[in-house]
Amino acid sequence: MADEKIFLLGDEAVAQGALDGGMSGCYAYPGTPSTEIMEYVQASKEAADRNVQREWSANEKTAMEAALGMSYAGKRAMVCMKHVGLNVAADPFMNAAITGVNGGLLVVVADDPSMHSSQNEQDSRFYGKFARIPVLEPSGQQEAYDMARNGLAMSEKFGVPVMLRLVTRLAHSRTAVKRSSVVKENGLQLPSDLHQFILLPSMARKRNKLLLSGQAAFAEAAEKSPDNKLVISPGADRGIIACGLAYNYVMEVLGGNAGGNNLLKISQYPAPVEKIRKILDHSETVYLFEEGYPMLEEQLRGLPPEHIHIRGRMDGTLPADGELNPNLVAQVLGKPYPKGMTIPSIVTGRPPSFCPGCSHIDVYKALKVALAGYGHGRVFSDIGCYTLGALPPYDTINSCVDMGASITMAVGAADAGLIPAVAVIGDSTFTHSGMTGLLDAVDKNSNILVIISDNSATAMTGGQKPAGLDKIEQICIGLGVKPGHVRTLIPLRKNHEDNVKVMEEELSHEGVSVIVARRECVRVTAKRKRLEKQSK
Repeated sequence: MADEKIFLLGDEAVAQGALDGGMSGCYAYPGTPSTEIMEYVQASKEAADRNVQREWSANEKTAMEAALGMSYAGKRAMVCMKHVGLNVAADPFMNAAITGVNGGLLVVVADDPSMHSSQNEQDSRFYGKFARIPVLEPSGQQEAYDMARNGLAMSEKFGVPVMLRLVTRLAHSRTAVKRSSVVKENGLQLPSDLHQFILLPSMARKRNKLLLSGQAAFAEAAEKSPDNKLVISPGADRGIIACGLAYNYVMEVLGGNAGGNNLLKISQYPAPVEKIRKILDHSETVYLFEEGYPMLEEQLRGLPPEHIHIRGRMDGTLPADGELNPNLVAQVLGKPYPKGMTIPSIVTGRPPSFCPGCSHIDVYKALKVALAGYGHGRVFSDIGCYTLGALPPYDTINSCVDMGASITMAVGAADAGLIPAVAVIGDSTFTHSGMTGLLDAVDKNSNILVIISDNSATAMTGGQKPAGLDKIEQICIGLGVKPGHVRTLIPLRKNHEDNVKVMEEELSHEGVSVIVARRECVRVTAKRKRLEKQSK
């Protein structure tokens, strides 16, 4: 298998790299642009033959904790999520830097500059810096493979989790990747210090000092890393610092070399201080290209020598938001770039829409009728396909903030006197982070109606099997909702009048009501029937 070349997405390169690096478990919750990492591992014959653990987790926090548990047992693990998922996993993520690891632990986070499918474009490098752990940022698919494979060993060497940060363009673009030899999986081995993972304050203080004492080694490793490359061109007065994928764009613009510039590529953090000093010493102006927030730029603007001019996102040389691309880089560096065609005015944007036959359509049609007597502005929604209920012709929902927020926002709105308040949440999102909000509502006996639009899939990311499948009603009753107010309906056009009646009845109920609107996602149904037909 060594030296074999395979054609992979950036996500898939990470997955294969981790498998070849001796990974025993992959843990994740689906979220674009990270979803294909787990899907690749789940489809891998090698992973199946080795019995690599690879089931979806209920959310990113549980995934992070399960991966940490495998590390505790001495085996190598990877946890994958999108950038906003790291917010959910932040508690165990930050504390894992203090506990350290036993088996290697790779935390893969896929950021989404330009918010192609996300609520924000936060930069996960800040989390890595916050946790004081090494961060790897590949500039291409080959580096993504190599960093995933070697990152697990790096984690064991330094005794801390290692973050690998991707961005959408790298995660979802494809090229040939050369494989290396496969590392044998670790055997079961408990930590030599069985108190290592106990973060009682007295123990946590000792672990924190260990983390701090390792910072010099992390910095030295970044300084010596072959992934951080410095080229000083004789007589050049212009410097270019390119981080991660931005280096690919710079190479495209400069023709694959430094082009007479001083050039520093950064793909491993902490940022290599000595290399940065050298490029600053040899440059009058430094252009800084980093995908995401101006994290490195903020740090460099406070450094001497003061005559150095830093150009980047903070001074308007580059846009403050959105993705970088070769055209932007070329424009900044004064190189020619294709202007592209002007889109004629006759072409209009086509907003996203529900799939024909989607169960969410019938949910919103019934809800709109049921709410007609209450006025607008009282429906709180969540992350999922059903967020399209904000658009015409439905115009039903009034919020979409984060996973699980629909229920808790409805609780707060009811506290403020907006009665009844309605939450619309999907089955996967409910088990991800809506259950605790429902418990709050039950404890307070909030006057809210929770509609769980259950299409038996994590549909927006490809139809993965959700946690709690076929258990939603039992979960709600277990959380304390009165059984008589946990009702199930089938969202179909022929059931419209009956569904409206059920919603009207529960809207008038003083207290917590849950309606489970269950019908399988039409795309999942089509896929299932296709597979059933093929198997005959």
